[in-house]
Amino acid sequence: MKRRAFLTGSGTLFLATLTGCGGSSNNDTTSPQSPASYAPLKIPPLREGADFDLSLQEGAVEFLEGLFTPTWGIEGDFLGPALRVRTGDAIRLSVTNNLPEATTLHWHGMRLPGPMDGGPHQIIQPGETWLAEYEVLQGAGTNWFHPHREGVTGEHVYRGLAGLLIVEDGSSESLDLPRTWGEDDIPLILQDRRFNADGTFDYLSQPMEEINGMLGDTYLVNGTLGAGIRLPAKEVRFRILNGSNAREYDLRFSDGRAFRQIATDNALREQAATLTRLRLTPGERAEIVVDLGADLGDTLTLVNADDGDAPLLVLDVADTPSSITTTPDTLTTLEHLDPLQAVTTRTFRLGMQMGLFTINGVAMDMERIDQVVPLGAVEIWEIINETNMLHNFHVHGTHFEILDRNGSPAQIEAYETGYKDTVRVGPLERVRIILRMEDYTTDESAPYMFHCHILEHEDRGMMGQFIVV
Repeated sequence: MKRRAFLTGSGTLFLATLTGCGGSSNNDTTSPQSPASYAPLKIPPLREGADFDLSLQEGAVEFLEGLFTPTWGIEGDFLGPALRVRTGDAIRLSVTNNLPEATTLHWHGMRLPGPMDGGPHQIIQPGETWLAEYEVLQGAGTNWFHPHREGVTGEHVYRGLAGLLIVEDGSSESLDLPRTWGEDDIPLILQDRRFNADGTFDYLSQPMEEINGMLGDTYLVNGTLGAGIRLPAKEVRFRILNGSNAREYDLRFSDGRAFRQIATDNALREQAATLTRLRLTPGERAEIVVDLGADLGDTLTLVNADDGDAPLLVLDVADTPSSITTTPDTLTTLEHLDPLQAVTTRTFRLGMQMGLFTINGVAMDMERIDQVVPLGAVEIWEIINETNMLHNFHVHGTHFEILDRNGSPAQIEAYETGYKDTVRVGPLERVRIILRMEDYTTDESAPYMFHCHILEHEDRGMMGQFIVV
């Protein structure tokens, strides 16, 4: 399918072209057609501290001119605030459900006790408040939160429930990195949506979307259609989340310029990596720094190369910087687990049977514990995609590193090295990761999850449960 729509809203004109998910790549470095103007990128409000009250609520947003889309949001109409905490803090997150149906709120990427995870077992009924309290045990990184109710995660995220959870520590704060929120430290929540003629979200109305995953025909960045941002001519940091249900992004800049990746899903990288492309599947995050110091008065565009260089965000370099940063090559030190110390290798086969997605031949069952993992044990998990479609694999409550893909460490892309919690597993691929559950035990009342983060695959059975003993 290829759809081209001229989308108008708030007096702006933006050309959005979406052609589907994951298929082609475009290596042409010429700029795509530029928008005549752009809608100012919405920046989520930043809330700092250790004590947060969050309300899940209904709202309405005028994404398309003259049409109001019913939405869900967190402390607002669509999406939520960014929460910033510090390593070592004891944090409190109070979540009140003012929605008409039960949901949950999962702290994706956080190392935390099972009962605080916000997974399918921590249901928040309408009108109720759920309290998550835990110590921040990890270093600096950009994590996120989203619903995780079994069977309807995709629908709840699609309606707008998501936000960023940022961890800082003394080491990250000592680095000469861009850090002024909304000025040179910019969050980017990438999503795609499809709209009905009346402006409502169109979710799973077409055949095979529960199988292929929900792919929209309109891009939103931080809930902004046709987004652009005015920036200073200096280094700018982007905290990027693939918050789409099923779409994969192959990100690059329209002029083909290099940029530096400084963080993966869970942590800063040890060394900044110089890249020209960055691929993210749903749920994955990355932090990058792009140097705009020589671009005063110019514009460039962040595009999705998987979609014919479809524009995502216009960078309007229009301001003289008030300060300059110089991102260092060395960022942090990470502990690396030794595969020779692994006590076991577990295998997870991603498949499909009778219209359901499966792991090791079975679909998700809330009453079944699929794996029992010893606390503190180094393990290798082998994920084998036995289907001809893209999956990825997310593990709750910990981070991991990727050992190899199809038996070859050389097939690990540069942007995948470092601490991760979600890994791409392409059609018929085999990926090995190494991990250790080192913080908490948990029992059958509050297990951790492992699952495909293409949300329609998760909802249709590609999820399992494990406990730590």
